[in-house]
Amino acid sequence: MEKKARASLESGAVIGIAAGVLVALNAFGAFGGFGKATRIDTTYAKRFTLSDGSGRLLRSMKQDMHVEAYVTKGLPKLDAFVRDLRDLLQQYQDASGGRLTYAIIEAKDDETKRAAKDAGLKELPFGEASETNDQAAAVAMGFMGMVMKYGSEKEVIEYLPPERTDGLEFWITNKVRQLRDTGDSVKHKIGVLTGHDEIKLTEPNLVPTAQGKPSIQQIMQQSFPFYSFAEVDVHGGATPIDENLDGLFITQPGKDLDDKELRRIDEFVMKGKSLVIIAGAANVKANDPTMKAELNTHGLEKLTAGYGIEMRKDVILDYGRSMRLQIVTQGGVGVARFPQVLDVIDDPRFSGNEALIDTNFPAFFRIQELSFPFASSLGLLSDKQPEAQLKILARSTPRALAEKTDTVDLRPFQRWMPKGEFGQFALAASAEGTLKSAFADKVEGIDTPEKSRAASRILVVSAAQFLANPFARAGNAPDMGQMGGMFGAAGGDDALLQVAMPYAQKQLSSAILTFKNMLDWATGDTDLLAVSAKILSEPGLVYGDVGKIAFDPNETEELVRGREDDLKKARKTTQRSVEVLLIPGVPLLMALVGVLRWQSRKKARANVSLA
Repeated sequence: MEKKARASLESGAVIGIAAGVLVALNAFGAFGGFGKATRIDTTYAKRFTLSDGSGRLLRSMKQDMHVEAYVTKGLPKLDAFVRDLRDLLQQYQDASGGRLTYAIIEAKDDETKRAAKDAGLKELPFGEASETNDQAAAVAMGFMGMVMKYGSEKEVIEYLPPERTDGLEFWITNKVRQLRDTGDSVKHKIGVLTGHDEIKLTEPNLVPTAQGKPSIQQIMQQSFPFYSFAEVDVHGGATPIDENLDGLFITQPGKDLDDKELRRIDEFVMKGKSLVIIAGAANVKANDPTMKAELNTHGLEKLTAGYGIEMRKDVILDYGRSMRLQIVTQGGVGVARFPQVLDVIDDPRFSGNEALIDTNFPAFFRIQELSFPFASSLGLLSDKQPEAQLKILARSTPRALAEKTDTVDLRPFQRWMPKGEFGQFALAASAEGTLKSAFADKVEGIDTPEKSRAASRILVVSAAQFLANPFARAGNAPDMGQMGGMFGAAGGDDALLQVAMPYAQKQLSSAILTFKNMLDWATGDTDLLAVSAKILSEPGLVYGDVGKIAFDPNETEELVRGREDDLKKARKTTQRSVEVLLIPGVPLLMALVGVLRWQSRKKARANVSLA
């Protein structure tokens, strides 16, 4: 009895100590040991933690900012959203160093509702279905928006969707940046080269015209008005490029650039500026449903080669990871594959010189999947730029082909017959640092130094229609101007337009975000890249014991498909094993440990001697 009492006392002491430790850890986590709440965010994009860039932006403000969030409560979904919003705004306030304050205002009486409407917010219905009764639903009218004031400037976020908290920091921080730049007169001006029949950023080529006529520049100016765009025409090389521009973008040209024009661009880069080239060799005309590409680099290869990036005259077809889209047809939903549009996915099973995309590079930061339509191959010429860092940023899979004929048929729904030697090709590359001029000799009237006077940056993305929807651009009917507006949208290629919407739904968000990241990179303002990444979905789990496909150049396409199916089956098998382990496996293991412990203690008590 004395031993049992001692054992009970020891067990109680151990339980008490363990409980005390847990209480202490919980208190330390709640107050951080220093009076501040602390938590660990293990999500890939740090979705529940304010980004460092947001904090630096807040502390850079020269004036104070006040945020008023008008909210509606009373439904479980709304209450949870308001709680998350309050937590996020508190993080903003804590990180601002006293520059930002906020107030949560529940608009439930006439006075607060009138104040919300006067501020520019709209009263909207909020509904929520019952989890226990499919026929029951609760509906409430109210507000869910924000009013942000900075000096004499004011911005309004009319609606914050309660079902979406993942992109909340992205929109709030960009509004903060917009207010800061306006109030503190911070300007970012980007030049866009014109005069060579380029694919313009103002071209409405993102969706079928029946769905509207948005352009990527229009979207950027609406969502990120702190960036402005200026057309740059060097007039045959007679005019220098304005050095007040933060950077220069060159999109796919349709005409050749002559040597003097290329030297004007080089002159601009040598001033320590940024140059982004989104162009390749594949030239496909707008409103041309035949989609026949003429291969021509229009002189850009001379400029890029001087910076150590070789632009080749070809177009890449990737049979290892072609884009796949679900297409709605009269017979149902089918899946079509498009080797002419490379689906580049961050896959950790490809590493080193085989890595498919560098998600640490600012333009592609944490972006898991991107499409490269009508891409050409690139190469590095490191000896051209010994003082700069040259990197490959995106690649095809090893089962890709380079078509080098003068014209290539890129229309969809054809029977693709792989011919030639398979390989892996570079699709995007950069050069950063002290750059040598792309041209060794001089010409009269253009005074270009041998080296850049400050660190310069070059980014080349070889996909000709990276910032366009290739199927909408080729399938849309020609713009009829005012006459077209009178009779409505008509014409176009039905087969291409049928593909254009699924393409837009799958790819355009990532392309637009990448373009925004390119602008940040070109202006040197990369603080908010981590914020931008938060609007993307979390990447799926990668099962390390499921290997990548081993590409064999002698295999037929049917065999490769079979190997892909085997890979999918292996992945599903691993997923089921993980599910079995985590769902019933762990509880059963704990139960087994408990039973073994109980049996052990029973035996120990049976062996206790009272003598």
